[in-house]
Amino acid sequence: MISVSIVEDDHIIREGIEEFLNNQEDMYCLFSRESVESLLSAMETHELPDVILMDIGLPGMSGISGMKIISERYPDINIIMFTVHNDSHKIFQSLCAGASGYLLKSTPFPKIKDAIKIVYEGGSFMSPQIARKVIAFFQNNKIKPNKSILTEKEKEIVLGLVDGLSYKMIADRSCISIETVRSHIKNIYKKLHVHSKADVIRKSLSGEI
Repeated sequence: MISVSIVEDDHIIREGIEEFLNNQEDMYCLFSRESVESLLSAMETHELPDVILMDIGLPGMSGISGMKIISERYPDINIIMFTVHNDSHKIFQSLCAGASGYLLKSTPFPKIKDAIKIVYEGGSFMSPQIARKVIAFFQNNKIKPNKSILTEKEKEIVLGLVDGLSYKMIADRSCISIETVRSHIKNIYKKLHVHSKADVIRKSLSGEI
C-alpha cells in the first residue's frame, strides 16, 4: 500500500482527494494538512508518507520552500506539486527544489493516482501541458552544460537524484551499496560547493554540471 499525505488549504479539494485515495485498493491517505508548518509537525509524530501531494500557494510557508526542507530532512519521500500555477518560473523552481512530479489541480483523480504510482516506483510525472512548458524553457534558453568536474560514477548518482530516486534505488541501479552512494554524494556536495540534494538537482537542471 502506498501512503500519501496531502498539503492543501482548500478543504473541499483536500477532502475530495483524501476520500478518493481512501477508496483505492493500493493506496491511502495517511494524513492531510492545510499548511507546510502543520505537515512538518505531523511528520515528527506520525509514520512518514511515501508520497506527498503539495500545493504551492499555502498560508504561511510556500509549498516550494516546504519541499526544500522536506527533501533535506526526508530524502526518500517523493513530492508531487499540485497547484493552479502553470508558469515556467514556478515549474522550474519546483523541479530545482526536488519535485518528482508536477500536476495541475484540473488533473482528473485517476491521473493523480497514476502520478502517485509512477513517482512511488521511482519515476517522474507531469501534466502534458507542464511537460511542454519544460521542453520550451530549455529550448528557448539553449542552456549549454559546462565541463563537469564530476566523475562518471558521480554523474550517474546525480542523474539518479534528478530522476527522484531514493538512495536505495540509486544503489541498486548502479550496483553499489547505499553507503557507497552516500560517500559519492558527500564528494559531489564538496565538489559543487553545495549542502543539499535540491542544490545538486538545481545545478544539474540549469546545466552547471
